[in-house]
Amino acid sequence: MKQFIDYIPLLVFFTVWAMDERLITVAGYEHGVGGIFSAAEFLLGASILVYGSLFLFQKRLDKFQWITLVAIVLFCTPTIIFRNTVFLKWKAPIVNWIFASIFIASRFFGDKPAIEHMMGHAVNAPKELWHKLNTIWIYYFMILGAVNLAVAFTLSEALWIQFKVFGNLILTFIFVLGQMPLLAKYIEVEDEEPAESANEESV
Repeated sequence: MKQFIDYIPLLVFFTVWAMDERLITVAGYEHGVGGIFSAAEFLLGASILVYGSLFLFQKRLDKFQWITLVAIVLFCTPTIIFRNTVFLKWKAPIVNWIFASIFIASRFFGDKPAIEHMMGHAVNAPKELWHKLNTIWIYYFMILGAVNLAVAFTLSEALWIQFKVFGNLILTFIFVLGQMPLLAKYIEVEDEEPAESANEESV
């Protein structure tokens, strides 16, 4: 559920980008909708709305959500003001490298590596495995940042947007799936409750 909510602003971004550019009138004010700069405006607005709502309901955002929100504000704002996509193209690489830095720092500060903080509630794995996975994630974020940078500055706008919205999601899904054999035997499964109890809870 959390991953879907985090993904909403990107879906809004892609939908607006894919629209034919047009003028709409709201309360007597005309504004263009469609295309990359309009999509950046909607990405900024949707992110503030989504993460602002999460903060109001949860009274907190995790550090990765804060980083994502701040990055969207910092990179979308100059993109919109200066009508230059270069700013937006740097967002994904820098955010991924910041994530890599957090995973690196977690090896030296605190009692748990970052990946254990993220998944430790569901997986009771030994410390050696958490440190191994943490290192794997460091390399993943570093490489993904470099891939995003190459895609943004070497491919067409359409391919860049498609990779930004769908490519990163697919790569991360495959990457996480590839770690399941390492984690499978450590995943905590609650004991099955009597059928009657399960039926009562499902009502």
